[in-house]
Amino acid sequence: MINDQQNHPPVINIENVSHSFKGHRALQGISFQVHPQSLHGFVGPNGAGKTTTLKIICTLLQPQAGKVAVFGHDVRTAVKEIRRRIGFMPDHFSTYRQMTVFEYLDFFGAAYGLKQEQRDQVINDVLTLTDMDGRRDSLISGLSRGMQQRVSLARVLVNDPDLLLLDEPASGLDPRARIELMEILQELKRMGKTIFISSHILSELAELCDSVTIIDRGLIKYSGSMDGLLNYEQEHPVYKITLESEPDAIIAALANEPGIVSVEKTPKPREMRVTFDMTILNSSALLSKIIALNGVIDSFQRDKKHLNQAFLDLTEQGVR
Repeated sequence: MINDQQNHPPVINIENVSHSFKGHRALQGISFQVHPQSLHGFVGPNGAGKTTTLKIICTLLQPQAGKVAVFGHDVRTAVKEIRRRIGFMPDHFSTYRQMTVFEYLDFFGAAYGLKQEQRDQVINDVLTLTDMDGRRDSLISGLSRGMQQRVSLARVLVNDPDLLLLDEPASGLDPRARIELMEILQELKRMGKTIFISSHILSELAELCDSVTIIDRGLIKYSGSMDGLLNYEQEHPVYKITLESEPDAIIAALANEPGIVSVEKTPKPREMRVTFDMTILNSSALLSKIIALNGVIDSFQRDKKHLNQAFLDLTEQGVR
């Protein structure tokens, strides 16, 4: 699916974009793409540059350097064309809390130029999609955080956008509300929407997104498929190796080999974990070394890191 998406022009194309605020470099020459009908996670610690990037994509902020195109249109010169095709959901519900759900959606439908008959139909459709039919006449101020997020998402859908831009959509939601929101987003993807989700929590996007970009301190650390992130070649990859016999002698011999960072026995019978330096050794050479030491191998596989560990490896500690 990813390859098929990449055969079409990107929905979002960011090239060497930089932006600063009062001397602070929020973005430092970032580049990445978002492909059609993908569910793309944009992940980074607080202060990494996520909201700045979102505002630029939404045409709310112009990049100081570099190029940004949405559906092939330059964000500097084609604001109206872009805004017709996008829907932006901020990380908090703004004003209008004393409106009912219907009044809120009707107001935005009118702002998009929809006639009353059209608005009535669209509002019915988006309330059904977000499972908010029963809250049509409820005051927004009386809704839970999860319900307010659904209303905000319904508002984003009023103009039937091709691209949804969601800033921390699951922030503050309880586990059930988060799961229900993610199910709605999966349904929107099946309907052909491209969805771009900003979040500081990578694990909550693991089963939802098919691609991800990780940003830290205004720099892109990774951009590609979610599977690719798990297999991302770090400087010191880790392999789990199971032998036909106990590995103690092999472990002792490997410990002194050039390029071996660490080697240890795991709790599993006959299994060892080997970390090595890719600048000195590769997996084929490691395999040859074990065979040369008379090791008979049952299995030899990359130890795929948990997403949270991959995220920690790619980002830095400290206040941002």
